[in-house]
Amino acid sequence: RGCGEDDEGIKESIKRIQERSDTNFSIDNQGTVWCGPRICVPAKKELRDLILKEAHQSAYSIHPGSTKMYQDIKAYFWWAGMKRDVAEYVALCDICQRVKAEHQRPAGLLQPLPIPEWKWEEIGMDFITGLPRTPSRYDSIWVIVDRLTKSAHFVPVKTTFDGKKLAELYMTHVVCRFGCPKKIVSDRGTQFTSRFWKQLHEALGTDLNFSTAFPSNS
Repeated sequence: RGCGEDDEGIKESIKRIQERSDTNFSIDNQGTVWCGPRICVPAKKELRDLILKEAHQSAYSIHPGSTKMYQDIKAYFWWAGMKRDVAEYVALCDICQRVKAEHQRPAGLLQPLPIPEWKWEEIGMDFITGLPRTPSRYDSIWVIVDRLTKSAHFVPVKTTFDGKKLAELYMTHVVCRFGCPKKIVSDRGTQFTSRFWKQLHEALGTDLNFSTAFPSNS
């Protein structure tokens, strides 16, 4: 409760409740603001980071992808921009960039990825899917993260987009703004393993690194 007293978003929700202009929000006898059955989390970074960490790194969660992690948190908590925060948190997780544990065969000790020398020299990318469809028919977010600065770029996409369409968006949102990266880390989604996508990055001189599937020769 104390965390929300100075939070403008919580104050605005309380105002709506008092004015009865938004029936989605309510406030209980202890002063806690609710969005339906979910607790409204104030804009306190340390509090939201704690929730994100627990949902992603606890012994019970074991590094879920952004879609599952969002669905898990969504059942209990709400805050404005939560989808984006979850997508960015997963995209910035070093372990998730290297491997998804449920798909990796036993191997030696994981080695940390080397730190890039320049901004947008190496990037990671992932999708957050299963979102409500927007008026423009977008139903997913393409999360692209610079490994050096940890800054993230979010591109609205559709699950029906193929490698050619993603390549077009990639040129517009990444190459035209930041230049061609030397390395891309992604999972083995069909968009990223398509012949067109591979040929594009071969022409651009970008090394593609896949983090989730077994080697093709094993």
